[in-house]
Amino acid sequence: MSLISVLKKYPANFWVANAMELFERWAWYGFYIVFALYLTNSTDTGALGFSQSQKGLIMGIGTAFLYLLPIFTGTLADRFGYRKTLFIAYTIYTIVFLLIPIFKSYATVFAIYLLLAVGAALFKPIISATVAKTTDKETSSIGFGIFYLMVNIGAFIGPFVTGFVRKFSWDYVFYSSAAVIAVNFILLTLFYKEPVQNNVTKEPKSTFGQQIKLAFGNILQALLDWRFSLFLLIISIFWTMFYQFYMSLPVFIDQWVNTSVVYDALIRFWPWLTHQLGTTQGTIPAEYLMNVDAGSIILFQILISYLAMRYKPLSAMVVGILIASIGLGLSLATQNGLFVVVALLIFSVGEMSSSPKITEYIGRIAPPDKTALYMGCSFIPVAVGSLMAGLVSGNVYQNISDKIMLTQKEITLRGIQLPAIEGHFTKNDYFSSAATKMNMNPDQLTQFLWDKYHPSSFWLVVVGIGVTASALLFLYDQFIIRKR
Repeated sequence: MSLISVLKKYPANFWVANAMELFERWAWYGFYIVFALYLTNSTDTGALGFSQSQKGLIMGIGTAFLYLLPIFTGTLADRFGYRKTLFIAYTIYTIVFLLIPIFKSYATVFAIYLLLAVGAALFKPIISATVAKTTDKETSSIGFGIFYLMVNIGAFIGPFVTGFVRKFSWDYVFYSSAAVIAVNFILLTLFYKEPVQNNVTKEPKSTFGQQIKLAFGNILQALLDWRFSLFLLIISIFWTMFYQFYMSLPVFIDQWVNTSVVYDALIRFWPWLTHQLGTTQGTIPAEYLMNVDAGSIILFQILISYLAMRYKPLSAMVVGILIASIGLGLSLATQNGLFVVVALLIFSVGEMSSSPKITEYIGRIAPPDKTALYMGCSFIPVAVGSLMAGLVSGNVYQNISDKIMLTQKEITLRGIQLPAIEGHFTKNDYFSSAATKMNMNPDQLTQFLWDKYHPSSFWLVVVGIGVTASALLFLYDQFIIRKR
């Protein structure tokens, strides 16, 4: 069957669902890729000035919450209907994006992010289920390929918009995400149709509580397969490494990396684009460098998937996780922005090789009558990995690599007295005052801290986590799977 004939088979609802996925991912990644910066940057820039450990708890717990909730939200959608649930999800999204700039305290920001996670969790299972209901055996492979492409197109566009509006105000980052979600209200109202429920029986519906109890019972039943549980545990370690991309890398680039070299290199080839992307200081914001990952996936995912076809899923995962770990680790090991770009290209190859194979492998090992159940459990390692990633990007990053923490350490060693970072004395004020006290300018102090305290050593932590996951997965393949 030709590609054109396959594309003609998809109903309108398939394309509407994919369009909504694109806009939702645009809105989500538009804010999420810089959320760590918003939480931790100096308050005089419009950010919140939280510590790295506070950031880690918010992003780690909140993101874990997001990936655990589909256990409940999928049941809600089946019970009350996809359209109603999507309307609630978009309403929560819009309200939260509009409210985030209002809240400034740690507790309120934590709470509002948890509410945003509820909106995302309501949305997440519905769209993938719609794609599943609008495809069949002949069209599902290409259909989910299109779906994955929409995810990455949204993840690519969002940071570009964010980088532009962030120049004016942090508030516009969240307002732009709210505006993009508003497009989905239009698609939902005018074009989205309630999918036909398959296998409908005349038996009375069970209560919501009974459905939740059944869901937990089914998950527990799946986790009693110790081989499957061990695999999920190992993959949790992979996600712990992976989420440093969002939780640690933007902060590291902002604090330590010289992105002016990227600006200077780009302006020689495309001056207009460089002026649009760059800052007035001749630098490139972190989100644009990080967007190399999504752009690479859009361009090369099909090629990488084709090359990975000849390998077993576990073998591809072992190699992919190792490559991703090295790429992400190297991006945290240097002050050279051009080197970071190259490292992120390596990371993207590893991500493309490993991430899709995880889902494929779970689908393959699941008993024929439990495929959906096992696939549902694929969210568990993402949740656990997100939680652990928050701890690593919080306390671990703060003690090893946080510029303000290292400045405070040096100030204490020298016996210099400076006001605490609170009230109107911002992180930028503190760093500038510390530089003055040590007879340096801010750039000189940054280099001094880099040379003395080696904040780049955080890359060893990231690579160590990823290599551990890769090694355990290799041993799992050799001694658990092949010995069966």
